[in-house]
Amino acid sequence: MDWSQLVNELRGAEYHRGVVTESSKPHRLAFDAGLTDDEIVRTERQYAFTFPPDLRAFLQTALPKGDGFPDWRGGNRAQLGTWLDSPKEGVLFDVEEDDFWFEGWGVKPTSRNDALRAAGRFLDKVPRLIPIYGHRMMPCQPIEAGNPVLSIHQTDIICYGFDLEDYLRHEFDLPGRKPWPETARTVPFWSDLP
Repeated sequence: MDWSQLVNELRGAEYHRGVVTESSKPHRLAFDAGLTDDEIVRTERQYAFTFPPDLRAFLQTALPKGDGFPDWRGGNRAQLGTWLDSPKEGVLFDVEEDDFWFEGWGVKPTSRNDALRAAGRFLDKVPRLIPIYGHRMMPCQPIEAGNPVLSIHQTDIICYGFDLEDYLRHEFDLPGRKPWPETARTVPFWSDLP
C-alpha cells in the first residue's frame, strides 16, 4: 500500500466533527510529519498495545492532526488513556445501566457489582481498540494488516471499513473504494456483539 498517495488524497478533505448544522463549517484534514520508529515504540510501551502494520505505516507516513484525531506524538497522556479505555467503559456502562450481558461470558452473576467485575475481567482479555478518529477504532490484534475499523458506542458496534484504507475512503468520502470482500476479518468479542 502506498500510504503517501492516500495521504495526498486525504490532505484537505472536508470533514465535520460533532453535530452538523446548516451554519457549521467543515474542518479540513491536515497532517504533521509521520511518527518516527522511536515514537511508535514509546507509544506502544506507554499504552500497552502494538500498532497493526498498516496503521503503523499510515501513521509513519503522516500523522493526522486536529479535532477528533489522537495525537500520539504530543497529546495529553491521560486523555489518550481515557480514549483507549472508552470501549471497555462503554460496555461496562451497558452492563450496569442497560442489563447487558454477552452470552459468551456464561451465566450472569445476580449482583450488579459481581456482574461488573466479571465483565471487566472478560473485557481485559479481548483485543484492545486503537482510536483512529472520534469513536472509530481498529483492533490491535491480530498484529497483521487488514483489521477492520469499527465504529464504537457502548455495545453499538458497526464495521465502518473492512480495512484501514477502506475506512479512510469511507469516512472522508474519497473515491476508489473497493467492493466489500465476501469474508471480512472479524474481531473476537467486538464483532460478536448484536
